[in-house]
Amino acid sequence: MASTHQRKVTFAIPGDLATPTGGYGYAREVIAALRARGWEVEVVDLGDGFPHVDVDQRAQARERLISTPEDVPVIVDGLALGVLPEEAQAASRSHCLIGLVHHPLALETGLSVEMSGALRSSETRALAATRHVITTDYSTAATLAADYAVPSARISVALPGTRRMSRLRVRRDGPVCILAVGAIVPRKGYDLLVRALAELRDLDWKLTIVGDRTRNGEAASELDRLINELGLAPQIACTGAVTAESLDDLHRDADLFVQSSWFEGYGMALADAIAYGLPVIATQTGAALRIVAPEAGLLVPPGDQVALMRALRMLISDATLRERYAAAARAAAQNLPTWEDTAQVFEQVLSSL
Repeated sequence: MASTHQRKVTFAIPGDLATPTGGYGYAREVIAALRARGWEVEVVDLGDGFPHVDVDQRAQARERLISTPEDVPVIVDGLALGVLPEEAQAASRSHCLIGLVHHPLALETGLSVEMSGALRSSETRALAATRHVITTDYSTAATLAADYAVPSARISVALPGTRRMSRLRVRRDGPVCILAVGAIVPRKGYDLLVRALAELRDLDWKLTIVGDRTRNGEAASELDRLINELGLAPQIACTGAVTAESLDDLHRDADLFVQSSWFEGYGMALADAIAYGLPVIATQTGAALRIVAPEAGLLVPPGDQVALMRALRMLISDATLRERYAAAARAAAQNLPTWEDTAQVFEQVLSSL
């Protein structure tokens, strides 16, 4: 264990730490848990716009990185780190850098082959400047070792924690309430979800999509257009980002949670849904293969609209099956890691360096 005067760490975050997405939520929880364990944590804002930044924004990020205390390790969020290879190399000469990678930038959905290749090259060079890399799932760790030249010995997995939820669900009449949570970006596959539900007009359902609409304005506009084109506006609400209290209420009112992503690093929203005891439908990506017990939900291949539609029909139309899956989800929730578990991995990495 590090001595008391060494228990300091800097988190270098792109933009506002309060940003309502899973990655920022992860950082907030880890920072809070480390502080509770006696660590002195400084948060440095590397600037807005990542990962699409210009020369001036890069220069600003470099200055802010290098100006942090040299004797304090710096955990750099991968959203920024991946596009700052030269800046990371410069900072690494005086600082101990630790990369925090939720999922590689090159694996975002909708990138051109050229852009994906450029991001992969950039992130590989940036990760080479780090002393250690922390990632949020074993699948991501395997990808970094296989495709990004990060030795396995330099990778630690700190699974996101989940809070233990008590969810008292009262059976009621009316439409089956479906919940989906995540920023409105192509990778989340909301268009597939909407198209699948369009095939189920004979069933009584409503969908609430909760997620930041500012990350990708084009994707948000396209989703709105699709919903209106299919005539589903009366049944689908896109709320944008909401408060933690509102999200808690939506989970408690939901009958079913759906994650339709093409790719996930871990999928914190999915774990949260299980923690609330919700039956789930998810794509076979990220941690879903591990954390969705066979009797707690249905898994479908990413991008398979027909399989997604069939899974939705099965669970929307059968309340008894939903109740059975919900009971299994509540049992599975007891095995999910806590934020204390997550912070312990960070502490072990920091102490070893």
